[in-house]
Parts: sequence; structure tokens; C-alpha cells
Amino acid sequence: MSASASAGTVAVIGPGAIGTTIAAALHQVGRTPVVFGRSARDELAFRTGSERVVVPGPVRTDTAAVDGPFDLVFLAVKTTQVSGAAGLLAATCGPDTVVCVLQNGIEQVDSVTPLVAGATVVPAVVWFPAVREPDGEVLLHGAARLTLPTGSASDRAAAALDGSWCTVETSTDFHSTAWRKLLQNAAAGLMVLTGRRSGMYTRDDVAGLAVVYLRECLTVARADGAVLDDAVVGTILDGFRTRPADLGTSILADRVAGFPLEWDARNGVVQRRGRAHGIPTPVSDVVVPLLAAASDGPG
Repeated sequence: MSASASAGTVAVIGPGAIGTTIAAALHQVGRTPVVFGRSARDELAFRTGSERVVVPGPVRTDTAAVDGPFDLVFLAVKTTQVSGAAGLLAATCGPDTVVCVLQNGIEQVDSVTPLVAGATVVPAVVWFPAVREPDGEVLLHGAARLTLPTGSASDRAAAALDGSWCTVETSTDFHSTAWRKLLQNAAAGLMVLTGRRSGMYTRDDVAGLAVVYLRECLTVARADGAVLDDAVVGTILDGFRTRPADLGTSILADRVAGFPLEWDARNGVVQRRGRAHGIPTPVSDVVVPLLAAASDGPG
């Protein structure tokens, strides 16, 4: 059976930076998805390097027009938008659907499963920096890669992207991989509290705080079953310090735009899991309420 036949019918819910990147990768290899979102659009524009891809629309907003269920659904809304996508998920999913969740955090399966009409939910770790430009075009900086847990449901998502410039790898220890990305995302939350970008991590005082915070997160991750060594702390910090100084992160972009922040999925979860395992989280106990207030107010 060909990769295309294995993938079946494909939908993308949430044509933001991540969703547009996936839609463009699918379109590039002749598996153009049906795209659903909150706002109607005629097409999606995407660029990586010198290559520009236009994904034909329209972006559909009306669940009444859904010809579902689909074989494969890529869910690319943020964790703060999951409940708002419930209608689209109900219309696009059935018991034989695979839903690949392209979200931050380690709780995708728990949050999405009640909304997908018995579909199989596959979490993903997204390893690519994509940003939406002011004109709506999505720009991908660097290579696109996903990590999925090993299994036949993941194979369906991999088949859909086979041959595209978005590579898919599977892991027998996905939980550890997801926690590894969560540590990186948690430390990136410090940018929101300063309004600064990656260059701030070259300051020794900020680097010192990031190390203490990352070690706290690592302790919680290990208690939660993740297998990660001590070197991950330095690796993540070095990643921030060697990036272009003006490179931001999605949670900072949301703060600048005045959107709700994914503070709970990226930072609150460390505090919650720490409490569940009886582990003190003094840095989280400061960072989390400040991020929550930055997102939700009042004031």
C-alpha cells in the first residue's frame, strides 16, 4: 500500500503557524488537506528559505459543511483553544480516525480524547520554529520535524507526511521526549516575564535562574517517569544562548499580541506534577502565578 493510500483523507484544524506548516508539507507531496479554522480564508501562504507554497482553500469554519469523518486529523490549535475546537473535532472525527495533536505539554491525550468521538489520539512533539508574519504568511526558520510515539496510529500520520520536508520520527520512550521539550518550553516562559527574547539568556543572572528552574523541572520530570540525564539542563540553556538574540518564542508572541497564554500546559503542569509527587517547586511557585496573571489578569 502506498504512503498516500495509508494516510487516507486528511484534515488540519487550526491554520496557525504550526498548522499551516503541516498543511503546506502535505500539499507539497500531493496530499492537500481540508483545512478548518475560526476565520475563513481563501488560501494559506507558507515560505521556507526560497521556497514558497500556497495551500488552496478555502479555510472552512462551518461544521455543517464537514464531509467527515476523516481518516487523519492534525489538531494544531493551542491548548487554550481546545474547547473552542470541540465542534470541529466532533464533525471531523469518528472511531476509526487518528487525531495527531500538535501541541505543547504532556497532557494532549487527556485533554483531547473526550472530544473526538472515540478516535485514537496521538500526541506529537513539534521541533520546528514557525512564525506567522504580519501579512499572514507563515515563515519556517530551519528544518521541520515531529516526534510521535511508536505505534500503528502514528504510522498513519507518518505516511501522510512521507516524502515531504517535514520529517517524522517515532520514539519508544515518547514520555521522556515530551518532557525534554517541556523543559525547554518552561524555561522559555521566562521571556514573557521580561518582555525580552533569547539574547537575555546570555546574561549570567538570567542564565543562573534558568539553570535553577530547569533543574527543578528535571526533578519533577524524573519523578513523573521521564528518563533524562543531568546534561539536558546545559544543553537547553546553550540552545537559548546560541540562538539569534532577537529570536522569540510562541508564548512571548502571544503575550505581545494580548492573546491568552499556554502557561498551564508549559509551566503550570510542572507545579501540578511536582505537588502530586511531593516535590517542592519554589521557582514554579513564583513563575506560574506571574504567567497566569500576565495571561488572564485581572488588571
